[in-house]
Amino acid sequence: MGLGSKWVINRGRGQAEVFYEQLGENTVLEMVQIPGGEFQMGSPEKEGDYREKPQHLVNVASFLLSRFPVTQAQWEAIARTDKVRIDLPPAPSRFQGKNLPVEGVTWFEAIEFCERLQLKTDRPYRLPSEAEWEYACRAGTATRFHFGETISPKVATYNGTQTTAVGSHQAANAFGLEDLHGNVWEWCADHWYDNYIDAPVDGTARTTNSRASHRVIRGGSWLDTPNLCRSGYRNALPPGNKVITIGLRIALSIEAFNLD
Repeated sequence: MGLGSKWVINRGRGQAEVFYEQLGENTVLEMVQIPGGEFQMGSPEKEGDYREKPQHLVNVASFLLSRFPVTQAQWEAIARTDKVRIDLPPAPSRFQGKNLPVEGVTWFEAIEFCERLQLKTDRPYRLPSEAEWEYACRAGTATRFHFGETISPKVATYNGTQTTAVGSHQAANAFGLEDLHGNVWEWCADHWYDNYIDAPVDGTARTTNSRASHRVIRGGSWLDTPNLCRSGYRNALPPGNKVITIGLRIALSIEAFNLD
């Protein structure tokens, strides 16, 4: 599969490899290549509850993840393209701003966004699996947050009154990703299971046959306490729920083609 003229690569020694997807005249999607590797998914005994147990080793293949949560400008650009399955509201968010993360979108709408983006770009965009999300968030760390054991308003948006512009804290992790703790929860591909017993160890999403099954959300939000914003914290909601604390971050499989 060819990468096309809209796919621009920025490489720098010692820096994350970033790919730029042009969505509109002034709207660009930044995708960061995440290296494959192993990590301990979940939380140790003294952190979290049964939902984050048992801690287990997961092997994650290399993939791409958006540097930031999807912004309202990015959402609007794709919402105005041809429908695949369902309509998308061009401006669903309570807090309006082109560079604010989109929120108030259902899991089904997040899937529709990915499918429309697939059609526009001919690339397999999707939601990340829960394992991919945590692996990318931790970026080699085992602490409560990717920047350490504690959190502060200087590095994340939480316990607040509304969302903030993506990237405003300039607190990227070792992979070059930002806004993973707080701002908006992020939908994952996985259906909800109460714990990690019999969870996949290859980084793939864990699903059921139920369309109504709750879907996993990760990262915490502008409204939440630090505990809910931890790397290992997990929760879920019905896929049809619209909540002003939930947005999305998108992934891209790379095994189907060469990025060079």
